[in-house]
Amino acid sequence: MTESNPPILVVDDEAPIRQALERALRLEGFGVECASGGREALEAVARRAPAAIILDVTMPDLNGRVVCARLRADGVKTPILILSARDEVDDRIAGLQAGADDYLVKPFAVEELIARLQALLRRAGAEPEQREEFQDALTVGDLVVDPSARTVKRGGRELECTRREFELIEVFARNPGIVLERQRLLELVWGYDWVADTNVVDVFVSYLRRKLEENDEPRMIETVRGIGFVLRDPAAAGAK
Repeated sequence: MTESNPPILVVDDEAPIRQALERALRLEGFGVECASGGREALEAVARRAPAAIILDVTMPDLNGRVVCARLRADGVKTPILILSARDEVDDRIAGLQAGADDYLVKPFAVEELIARLQALLRRAGAEPEQREEFQDALTVGDLVVDPSARTVKRGGRELECTRREFELIEVFARNPGIVLERQRLLELVWGYDWVADTNVVDVFVSYLRRKLEENDEPRMIETVRGIGFVLRDPAAAGAK
């Protein structure tokens, strides 16, 4: 990536962190723009959409979750990697629900941040080609996933899914009855081709379950302890 390409926007109110990330990213060949707060970040995105955003949560003017939510509400689809010193599950969930694509806990290894960033950029770059091709709807029981229309329905009820939620349920619908390991799901949905210590898959599965079971429908995504998850048609399983 050269300076003529959209830069990575680094948002953090601590100057040493901004400077360290800027140096590391430039050494990897990225263009970099920095912002010292949430409002400055929103202004930077309005001027020119970055390739990706590295966004701190705790800032004095607007916290990272608010910034993320505002960007998503404005239709900005730029990949967002949230940084936070808080590693509780509730904090991770709040960041992801605000629209972030990934969540990295401080302190972190720069090598891991770079790897996660590259994975987000690969996913973002692959999307246009995937969407151009017409694909038949995928049906598992009363679940219908339409890759071309980007819609998910259960029992005729349409589910409102984020981009990542849709990508995850599409992978499950393409592999019904097959147990998918967490690491394999990270590769297919998030683009991670390295071992990642993260519960992001579990968090997004919980999101999907809430939507799939909103009207007390039987569970479709089952947990296989110690391995991963599997999508099954409850009606077919009950008939056995």
